[in-house]
Amino acid sequence: MTGITGLSKKNTFVLTVRDSDVIAAALRQALAGASPEERPGLERAAALVESTSAANEGRLRAHWVRSRLDAVGFTGDPTSVAAVRALRQAEPRLSLLAAVHLQKEAVAHPE
Repeated sequence: MTGITGLSKKNTFVLTVRDSDVIAAALRQALAGASPEERPGLERAAALVESTSAANEGRLRAHWVRSRLDAVGFTGDPTSVAAVRALRQAEPRLSLLAAVHLQKEAVAHPE
C-alpha cells in the first residue's frame, strides 16, 4: 500500500508510507508452504511486490499525483497551472507550495 501523509495547509512536505516489506514477507511465507499449483501465482505476486518496493519516493509521489489527477478527471498538461488546481481539488488540504512541489515531481518522473 502506498499512502501519502502530511497533507495540510501548515505542512509543505509529503511523507510516503509503504508496507511492501510486510506484504513481501507474507508472500515468502506463503511460498514456503505452497503447493505446486499455487507457486506460479505467488511467485508472480512476490516479483510484483519486490519491483514496486524498489521504487524511490519521488516515483511513488509522482504516481500518487497522477492517480489524484485521474480521480478528478484531469487530462490536460501536467506542467500547467490547471494541473496544480486539479491536484488541490482532489486534495483540498494540500497547500499551494506542496501541490507545486508534487507537480514538479510528477513531471520529473513520467510513467
